Amino acid sequence: MIIGKTCESQTRGTCMDPTSTIFSFLSLLLFGSATNFNRDLPSESCRFPAIFNFGASNSDTGGYAAAFIQLKSPNGDTFFGMPAGRFCDGRLIVDFTAESLDLSFLSSYLNSLAINFSHGVNFATASSTIRLPMADVVPYGHASPFYLPLQYLQFAQFKNRSQIIRRHGGIYASLMPREETFSKALYTFDIGQNDLTQSLFLNMTIVQVIAAIPDIVNHFSDIIKNLYNLGARSFWVYNTRPLGCFPKILTSFPLAEKDSVGCAKPYNLLAQRFNVELKNALARLRIEFPLATIVYVDLYAALYSLYTHPTKNGFEHPLVACCGYGGKYNYSEEAICGGKISVNGKNITVGSCKDPSVRVSWDGVHFTEAANKFAFDLVSSGDFSDPPIPLKLACHPSSRTKETGVRSGKSQISQIIIRF
Repeated sequence: MIIGKTCESQTRGTCMDPTSTIFSFLSLLLFGSATNFNRDLPSESCRFPAIFNFGASNSDTGGYAAAFIQLKSPNGDTFFGMPAGRFCDGRLIVDFTAESLDLSFLSSYLNSLAINFSHGVNFATASSTIRLPMADVVPYGHASPFYLPLQYLQFAQFKNRSQIIRRHGGIYASLMPREETFSKALYTFDIGQNDLTQSLFLNMTIVQVIAAIPDIVNHFSDIIKNLYNLGARSFWVYNTRPLGCFPKILTSFPLAEKDSVGCAKPYNLLAQRFNVELKNALARLRIEFPLATIVYVDLYAALYSLYTHPTKNGFEHPLVACCGYGGKYNYSEEAICGGKISVNGKNITVGSCKDPSVRVSWDGVHFTEAANKFAFDLVSSGDFSDPPIPLKLACHPSSRTKETGVRSGKSQISQIIIRF
């Protein structure tokens, strides 16, 4: 099957072609070019004045809580000491991104209370998809009305109205970004996971979901184009995570074939297939927009290392949820983190494990602060990116113009390799 030959491998590197001679030639071509590219990278760090983030629950800093239902403790307890609109015990990757760029945490666009948007806005909302959702919306269903095109429309409206507020002056003007901020800001994306998982939980087969991936990715590309037309130039795009390692997936599909570390192999291959399509789409966008920095970030590979070498990286029980209750993976749909369940006639709160700092999965779907920090430290270096640009250098025009030919060629070769 084609999905078994993807170039989004579970370890770093390029897919092994059956013909060693061809593989050796491609390796020489690609790695030699990448070496030259790294030598040409500027050394001066970017000074992003703001971050505009688009995504779902993995980067939601309060959108779901503002629009629907506040999360309950122990969410947020590790860092914030209280629920802070995040499906996590503490900080998310988007929080570590802001900290690394010396910016304040991003407030949700949907939050109307005591908000300062001068350093950026978070449009992410839990359960959001790239395409129009097929399921009923939260809190009673499994999808969000704030799918990616709507998040884009919110951004476009914010860009326009924020400048009206600045021109009027007064106490609110300083809470809005300057006009030049929009072209200098970093635009981050962490979305696509729900397009895959929601389809699975609507009883679509993996083959059916795979057939939809090109259309999902095309919708994503359209949003990048629209943002570029509004002045965005620096894009940092995360691929989707290893779905087959999630306690929710392992519990819901117990008969799925397992890989060497116990993850559900078909669902990881599904994630890999999506990631290859996304990577190739971004390569095409780099050709179309040579003045933009469009970085594909392999979050899948960074996080999968927590399953292959948990002890080496300071973690334990990577397939078991920290905040949950029931079964082999400490996960049940009826035992949501922070919720109430009846056990032996007594109502108990679904609480946290003893030490979230050594756990990978927070609630069966999302990651702990410790896992998020581990992954961010890896991917922000540029070692897991295509082109291999560190986060703090993802604004320089030189890295845009010199990279286009090299990396687009790599993506075209990847398209060939996965069909062997």
